[in-house]
Amino acid sequence: MLHDGRTILSNVVSSQIAMHAPHGGVVPELASRAHLENIADVVDTALRPLPGGLDDVDAVAVTRGPGLVGCLLVGALYAQSLAAARGLPIVGVSHLAGHVYSAWLADAALEPPYLALVVSGGHTDCVELREHGVAVRLMSTRDDAVGEAFDKVARLLGLPYPGGPAIQRVAEGGDARRFPLPRTRLPDGFSFSGLKTAVRYAVRDLGPAQLSAEGVPSDPTVVASLAASFQEAAVDQLLAGLEQAAHHTGAERIAVVGGVAANRALREAVRQRFSGLQVVVPPLALCTDNAAMVGAAGWQRLRLRGPDVPGFDADPGLAEFA
Repeated sequence: MLHDGRTILSNVVSSQIAMHAPHGGVVPELASRAHLENIADVVDTALRPLPGGLDDVDAVAVTRGPGLVGCLLVGALYAQSLAAARGLPIVGVSHLAGHVYSAWLADAALEPPYLALVVSGGHTDCVELREHGVAVRLMSTRDDAVGEAFDKVARLLGLPYPGGPAIQRVAEGGDARRFPLPRTRLPDGFSFSGLKTAVRYAVRDLGPAQLSAEGVPSDPTVVASLAASFQEAAVDQLLAGLEQAAHHTGAERIAVVGGVAANRALREAVRQRFSGLQVVVPPLALCTDNAAMVGAAGWQRLRLRGPDVPGFDADPGLAEFA
């Protein structure tokens, strides 16, 4: 719940991590059911700071993509039904635009143009928000998103889902120099499949004597060092791409957003590498998918383009950044 697009009144998140963790990743059917079961309670909780509840709401924003189609449909249909019942304007928003605007939401001094490195489980993109409502994607991953690579490497190391926090935790006690891993450099994009495969080969080359019955390293120091090596390589690849984009555009303002922006090593490294520029990394609550960032992007969209025609559909492949 936002006031004037930038003041957060509430930001309620119903986490599904515990439900999906036993499966090692998101199960689409379970996710859709949980959305359906919890959405009304989440909305009711979000409305509590408003004395008049829905009577004090001026407009509705909802994520219409990208993502799992079942989850998107639950949200889009619920929001459109609510808006129709109350006669409220509604906008369908890309959650990628939400991530880009999470930095704008987090720092009152940040205004476009700025570069945004969007890093999550499903996306790795470098975007230039040239002005409100106008964003250009400069580069993206050619294969795995960096968050997906974190999850897959975590499984190779026998670590729990989600992989990002697990790798960050164990990497703190590891030696990143013990297992040298490659850095893929592309002139106009990112790639993490080679890095992931290098970890797989490093685990294989340990030999059966150092692997558990599940095929993961049995020595915690090996796990910690492989995690540290992978994390360092992944962060280095991200910063190299961001540095290339910054040089190309002459950017003076940089944001790192999305779920992977919660990674401590990435947060520290980007501030050090770009210390001469204005750097914004949102607080952890605004890194992972959340309603406030969608509201901020929706506020700008409504201001610039007006409301959407009711009846719009979800779009699981939506690739909009503003």
